[in-house]
Amino acid sequence: MKVVILAGGFGTRISEESHLKPKPMIEIGGKPILWHIMKEYSYYGFHDFIICAGYKQHIIKEWFADYYLYNSDITIDFRNDGKLTVHNNIAEPWSVTIIDTGLNTMTGGRIKRIQPYVGDEPFMMTYGDGVSDINMSELLEFHKKHGKIATLTAVHVEQRFGVLEIDHSDETVRAFREKTEVDGSRINAGYMVLEPGIFDYIEGDDTVFEKETISRLVSDGELDAYRHDGFWQCMDTKREKDQLESMIAANRAPWMVWQNH
Repeated sequence: MKVVILAGGFGTRISEESHLKPKPMIEIGGKPILWHIMKEYSYYGFHDFIICAGYKQHIIKEWFADYYLYNSDITIDFRNDGKLTVHNNIAEPWSVTIIDTGLNTMTGGRIKRIQPYVGDEPFMMTYGDGVSDINMSELLEFHKKHGKIATLTAVHVEQRFGVLEIDHSDETVRAFREKTEVDGSRINAGYMVLEPGIFDYIEGDDTVFEKETISRLVSDGELDAYRHDGFWQCMDTKREKDQLESMIAANRAPWMVWQNH
């Protein structure tokens, strides 16, 4: 099953670094947060990635093209025409397809543009700026069991985003609205499973997935929520980046499940 990662936005809320690189390429623990997300999925056996690039997309392409150089020891022999030797190759079981989905394309439009690369199959989808300790295998099983077009992961956090009203009887999302000061509801954390029918809910480049698409899914009763009570953290600000960095430095980063295996 393919994993689609949205990595094309400008990242204006973390402008300290995003003026130099796409937000998913901002590093925590010495590696881009995009790499951390991919390692999460790969731990659960999902190795086929489609990255929806846009803003400074060449940086993402160059990083993966030079993956061995960034992640292995090398010798450059200038006495022998600059011969390059890569030592102890660090290889991942990944297939990575990087698609330029446009500079100003909205989130729904980016998903629509990769339809030819997904084909007529369900796929995973997430954003390139958040990490979690979600069990991806359990998420997929939940999606299959409930049979809706879309399943998103719902988490409790300090409220800053639009919130979900979930029917406790069958986990169907009944409403999606802006948060209020007293909200204790769950939010959409991304980490979705989508059926190919999702493309019928996206009109084009100007479609905002989190607004028009999700609202239509809710109206049709085609959106389920997988409740996650573990760790999830997005990286919208320098403060949040520093929080993630401190977790790694203290060896208590819940999303880095692969480290101990």
